[in-house]
Amino acid sequence: MGERILKLVMDILSTPAVLVSLISLVGLLVLKKPANEIVKGTTKTFLGFLVISAGAGVIVGSLDPFGKMFQEAFNVTGVVPNNEAIVAMALTEYGSTTALIMFFGMLANILIARFTSLKYIFLTGHHTLYMACMLAVILVVSGLKGAPLIIVGSLALGLTMAFFPAICQPFMRKITGNDNVGFGHFSSLGYVLSGLVGKAVGKGSRSTEDIKFPKGLGFLRDSSVTIALTMTILYFIVALFAGPTFVEKELSGGTHYLVFSLIQAVTFAAGVFVILSGVRLVLAEIVPAFKGISTKIVPESKPALDCPIVFPYAPNAVLIGFFCSFLGGIVGMIFLGFAGGVIILPGVVPHFFTGATAGVFGNATGGVRGATIGSFANGLLITFLPVFLMPVLGDLGFASTTFSDADFGATGIILGNIANSLGSTGVTVTVVGLIVLAILLNLFRKNKGRNNSQHLGA
Repeated sequence: MGERILKLVMDILSTPAVLVSLISLVGLLVLKKPANEIVKGTTKTFLGFLVISAGAGVIVGSLDPFGKMFQEAFNVTGVVPNNEAIVAMALTEYGSTTALIMFFGMLANILIARFTSLKYIFLTGHHTLYMACMLAVILVVSGLKGAPLIIVGSLALGLTMAFFPAICQPFMRKITGNDNVGFGHFSSLGYVLSGLVGKAVGKGSRSTEDIKFPKGLGFLRDSSVTIALTMTILYFIVALFAGPTFVEKELSGGTHYLVFSLIQAVTFAAGVFVILSGVRLVLAEIVPAFKGISTKIVPESKPALDCPIVFPYAPNAVLIGFFCSFLGGIVGMIFLGFAGGVIILPGVVPHFFTGATAGVFGNATGGVRGATIGSFANGLLITFLPVFLMPVLGDLGFASTTFSDADFGATGIILGNIANSLGSTGVTVTVVGLIVLAILLNLFRKNKGRNNSQHLGA
């Protein structure tokens, strides 16, 4: 019975559609909305996230054969970073620890948002699960066990869930034009890097959405058409290098390799279209519903949502960001090959989601140049960070896959190296110390604001 309840809680917390619709339900109840509005808001939030998940599934499915063709075409082998794969391996041994860290970590996130200036409630459930899993692995390797393991892991998770959205928010304000929504996806360092690069190199560069096409190419103003045509060209090139024999025997089930490539390319574009539709639906419902939580439970807090939330603001930057991040991954792979270390192969799925988002962040601060160079920098970052993360993951560090996104890499490297140098005590002191510092800084800020207002009143 206990296992069934644990599984129920895990499935709710790790499924974004269920988790966010519950948050929407709580927010609408707190606002004392009429029953019909509660049902409508909760259902449409649930529906919107299922639409986003469906679109993401379509994209992942269409990119899987592309990755296999790429490896066959250029005869490369190495470690392919993939969050889902490494977590699936880790949960066999660390499943119950991960579940407890995840549950109490979400409570810690709410408390940290309540008592510090990090006012973000992280609502990307599957990324919460992945971070909880990585923290469980590193803390067990450090020597922690039992209640201290769960407490330190939960506090560390809650802190990351509040901190990373906070560093993205200045760029989110620029992207969305308001301060209503936070950003909750654990590759924030890559997005912030892209935004900073855009600020440095993009002076005078026009937005990716203002690219002018000749009249005869006016159809390219439609981002869905542009994505479909560009992906078709890319698929054809990789398919030609991989060869018809490999594609038709291993991937297409006998369908002509160019026809198969065309279908996968346009399927990718369809997935992007579906995601954009889902995002618009969710934003229309979750922001008003979340006001109930931010007003009554955690004042001034914001929902931190998954990376597709920014895609509608710059669809052209999404495509540019993907290509340039993937190119950065290829350059990084070649460098690692010459350096003689572990070769990190560019995972197509992480480069799409993080690269596309980095493109939107880079475009917001530096237009076309920012999107291009910023997402290329993101590609390099998520190629090199896994190299330094793998040694601190214990036995999992020798797997053929690892965590793919920047925040996993940075968090794991920092905590893992503290554990190696100072042991479990060092990790515990670091995590607790950071939270205490955040609370004290918030108290100092409030006291300063109160003193200033009294001074003005005098």
